[in-house]
Amino acid sequence: MDPLNSVLMFFGFTLLIASWIQMIVTASQEDFTWGLFSFFLPPLAYLYALTQWDKASDSIKMAIGGLALLFFAFS
Repeated sequence: MDPLNSVLMFFGFTLLIASWIQMIVTASQEDFTWGLFSFFLPPLAYLYALTQWDKASDSIKMAIGGLALLFFAFS
């Protein structure tokens, strides 16, 4: 594996994890139940972020950036 691909993959996963944590915090501030569901069911956190775009747009943008880095690392 190329060193550049390794770096891109590391930062891509880091951005995805950071966006998930940010979405859990945002969902927990909105409603405790959303926070629990987002923690135990990570895809639900992204569903919450899409339905509450005005509150969670930064975390979705961060997740898209992480996915873009992973795409470039694997291509």
